[in-house]
Amino acid sequence: MSVVSPRTVHEAGIGEAPVALVRAHDLSKNFDVSPPWLNRVLERKPRLLLRAVDGVGFTIERGRTLALVGESGCGKSTVARLLVGLYEPTRGGMDFDGVDALAAFKTGAGRQLRRRIQMIFQDPYASLNPRWIVEDIVGEPLREHGLLAPGPALKARVGELLSSVGLSPLDMVKYPHQFSGGQRQRISIARALATEPEFLVCDEPTSALDVSVQAQVLNIMKDLQRAQGLTYLFISHNLAVVRHVADQVGVMYLGRLVELADKESLFSTPQHPYTRMLIDAIPQMKHIGRARTPVQGEVPNPLSPPGGCTFHPRCPLANARCQAERPALQTLRGVQVACHAVEEGRD
Repeated sequence: MSVVSPRTVHEAGIGEAPVALVRAHDLSKNFDVSPPWLNRVLERKPRLLLRAVDGVGFTIERGRTLALVGESGCGKSTVARLLVGLYEPTRGGMDFDGVDALAAFKTGAGRQLRRRIQMIFQDPYASLNPRWIVEDIVGEPLREHGLLAPGPALKARVGELLSSVGLSPLDMVKYPHQFSGGQRQRISIARALATEPEFLVCDEPTSALDVSVQAQVLNIMKDLQRAQGLTYLFISHNLAVVRHVADQVGVMYLGRLVELADKESLFSTPQHPYTRMLIDAIPQMKHIGRARTPVQGEVPNPLSPPGGCTFHPRCPLANARCQAERPALQTLRGVQVACHAVEEGRD
C-alpha cells in the first residue's frame, strides 16, 4: 500500500513562466516583552514591544530555494515559524498555491494544507522525542494525517523514507540517542517528508553539525529537491552553505529585508553595505594573506532600534538622510535593495 501524494506534479515546459508557490506579503510579528502589569504600574514603565519581523515580503517559485541570511536575532527563524503557522502574524500574510495559508490554518482545511507544508528544525538533539523509537517518530505524521494505519504498510513506508535519506530500514527499532547528530537530522528530514510535502521550511538544519556532516545533509536535501520537485525556504547565517543550496537570497537586518537577489548577483555584485560586509567576512582560499574586513559594530538593541535606516550606526556610507528616513525595499540595478546610498549612487 502506498501513500497518495497531495502534490500536483508541475512540469514546466520550455518558455513557460515560472510558478510562484509561496507569496509572503508584509509579514510582521511583534512580541510583548513588557514586565508584569504590577511592575509597570509601580515603576511607571510603558509596555515594550519587540518587532521581530517588520514588513517582510518575497515569493518562492515552485521547485526552487530561497535562503534568508543575517546575524543572529534578525528575525529569520520567526519568519520560518510564521510560514508554517506556529506563530500568528501581527500583520500581513502568506499565500500558498493561491490559498491564504495563514487563514486556512485556523479552519478544517488547515489540516490538509499542513500535509503540504513541513518544517525541519535547527537542533536535531531537541526536535526528536527521546522516548520514541525511529519507527514511531517518522511514522507519526502518517498516523496523525490518516495516511496509513499502524501495521506492515506503515512499517514499509517508514523504511522507504529512511532509505531515501541514506539510513537503513533496520534503524527503525533504535532510539535517537543511538545516532550521531547528522543521522538525527536525517531522521528529522525523513519525518518531514512523510506526508510528501511540496514546501519545506528549513530552520538552520545544518548549524549544529560538523562541516563534513553538513555537506552530506545538504547533498541529500539537494537530491531530494531534484527527485521530488520540493520548494525550500532555507534559513541560515552561513553564507558558504547558502551559496551551495540557494537559487535566491534574502538578507535580513533587524527584522527587515535589506536586499533580495538571485544568488549569482548577490555574491558577485552585492549592493547593500551590510551584504558586502557579510560576504567580505567569508574566508576564501584564493585570498589567503589578504586582510579581511569583519562586520563592524554590534547589532543595536531591537527593543529600541535606531531611527531612519536601522543599519546607519554601522554603515560607512551613512549620511543625514540615512539617520532620518527609513529606506524602502525597491528595485535598483536589477535587484531589490533598501539603501539610500545605493539609490543615490553614493556607494
